[in-house]
Amino acid sequence: MTQPTDQRRASYLNHEVPPVAAVTPTVPLPSRLPRSRAGGLWTVLVAFALVLLFLLIFILQNGQRSDVYLLGAHGHLPMAVALLLATVFGVLLVALPATVRILQLRLTATRARKSANTTREPAGS
Repeated sequence: MTQPTDQRRASYLNHEVPPVAAVTPTVPLPSRLPRSRAGGLWTVLVAFALVLLFLLIFILQNGQRSDVYLLGAHGHLPMAVALLLATVFGVLLVALPATVRILQLRLTATRARKSANTTREPAGS
């Protein structure tokens, strides 16, 4: 009833292995959902609300009056308002040269595009 050892070994070695069903790799679900405009808007609104809260605290804590002189003009403003105005003027002072440079680069890019379009040969030639 039992086969000799050599015959069992031979039948085992000659035995064909049934084909394994092809396993298609499952695509893992993304760990994060794609960003949406509403989510971006929500983030910006929360950040803006925090900035406004800090500005309000700043203004309330710096309410003492100060004298402000600007190009011959004289006024009395709360310290926080004077500091915020100085900050705004500083930002505008920095933004002015940056705006001029951006306009220069756009003008240069427009000229380069126009010259590239005029030097191209027509497609039918």
